[in-house]
Amino acid sequence: MKNFNQTKKFLLTTALFSSVLPFQFCDKAEAVYRSYSNTGTAIFDYIENRRRADRRNVLTAEQRKLLSDIAEAKERLPKPIQKDEPVPAAFEGDDMIYNAVTGEFIATGKVDIIQLEGYRFQSEQATGNVLKQEVQVEGKAHVLQLIPGAPRITLDGYNAVYNYGTKTGTMDAAKGRAGEYFVSGKRFEFYPDHVVIHDGRETKCNAKLPDYSVSAERIEIYPEQIMRMYNAKLWIKNKVVGTRGYMEKRIDEENDNYFPSIGYDKDDGVYVEDNFEFPLSEHVKSYINPHIDTKNGVRSNAEIHYSNRNFSIRGLYGYYRDSNSNWIQKEPSLDFYYRKHLPTLPLTYRMEYDIGHWKKQTATSRHQEIVFGLSHDPIILPSHYVLALYTSYQITKDHVSASNSKRKVDGVSYLIRISKSFDQRFAMYTAYLYNKFNSKNSLFDYDLDSYSHKFETGISYKLTDKDRIVCGWKFDTETGKLADADYYWYRDLHCSTAILRWRDKRKKLEVRWQFTPW
Repeated sequence: MKNFNQTKKFLLTTALFSSVLPFQFCDKAEAVYRSYSNTGTAIFDYIENRRRADRRNVLTAEQRKLLSDIAEAKERLPKPIQKDEPVPAAFEGDDMIYNAVTGEFIATGKVDIIQLEGYRFQSEQATGNVLKQEVQVEGKAHVLQLIPGAPRITLDGYNAVYNYGTKTGTMDAAKGRAGEYFVSGKRFEFYPDHVVIHDGRETKCNAKLPDYSVSAERIEIYPEQIMRMYNAKLWIKNKVVGTRGYMEKRIDEENDNYFPSIGYDKDDGVYVEDNFEFPLSEHVKSYINPHIDTKNGVRSNAEIHYSNRNFSIRGLYGYYRDSNSNWIQKEPSLDFYYRKHLPTLPLTYRMEYDIGHWKKQTATSRHQEIVFGLSHDPIILPSHYVLALYTSYQITKDHVSASNSKRKVDGVSYLIRISKSFDQRFAMYTAYLYNKFNSKNSLFDYDLDSYSHKFETGISYKLTDKDRIVCGWKFDTETGKLADADYYWYRDLHCSTAILRWRDKRKKLEVRWQFTPW
């Protein structure tokens, strides 16, 4: 061809890719620990999940190499990149042919195209046109995105066509990562404001045959971190366990998954729990949460939520269980919640009002709760100890139907807790709590202890990469007696978690198995 210059590497003052996918890359899917604690060990959930987030944010060797190559390419630029100018791209290959007049190029043999804003495009052969801002790959292509303040992506596929001017393109038989999700599909379509995956599948499990996954005829991923799935199927291994016409979730948040949790305890026997979410609009969602156990049969509930910024309203109906296997029926209950962080102070306040018809075996009541709460932002003490402070004022009113009597309890509650993560294996906490409300002065014992003054302490130690033990103790400080002692063993089963809990004071064994929360 005429006017073609042959070279191995050159820079082009044009942007190669502006935004390929609104994905955030992470290293490895891990099961999330859930304590279901009565002794304050839920603080370890926060610590473990923060450790997981830290591990996810560590750059891979491939990402570090991209940053190094971008820095090297920038040093070769004849002048600094101006704010309003296109970001240059560097092309490298064993054989490169470029026509400066038509803008066409052909690259073969370990083709590596780096757009200096933070993108890498690799293949064995690529053709395209710089003036038309097009790149085509007939064989296999690899895409990596890593730009400051933007989501990260990694994706492998075939027959890629991409126009980095219009931010549109396609890729066949592709798979990669989206947040903590592994995604794959027969065809990917890229648009400026979203990505479409046809005949796709998503999961957090990185096994060759995932323990669980969701397939869909069409998956849409938006920059707002929204994932929408149409005509979806829920899989455990290679078996379909459910279908959904439409599913939606945020990919930048940890969500409860769509798969059942199975467990055993002395009070309920063997049980199966699940949760189903049905988005009705941008701010309104409905939920159905079935619970079936061998001792009580079916005890489920349904909810509808409206949420907007700091405010939410929830309608609740059905059976609810606390961590002591105390059941309550809400027929129905309406909950109003508002939470806001003060802009000039390290404080967050919350207000909550709950009214409804509550029922247990021995009492039925029109139940009301009013809560005003105030919490301080975490305070970092010397040696990286973390101090948490919280206080609230609560009013509870019950109108008992059978006796037409009324009961009112009101008072202050507070929490002072110090915690520390010493390293990636060991963590501890100590806390003092006071709660005016207890099962002796309240009509319902749901989510309440029989005493008000409490001291809690506990430790968490990671024995191996898959095994962690947790011990938690709670004392009644008025009597000085040990009121609760919980011992946990968490076993990470690659894409799910087995939790063994021994409640020593109650001589009660609990076993729970759950998939990784999504």
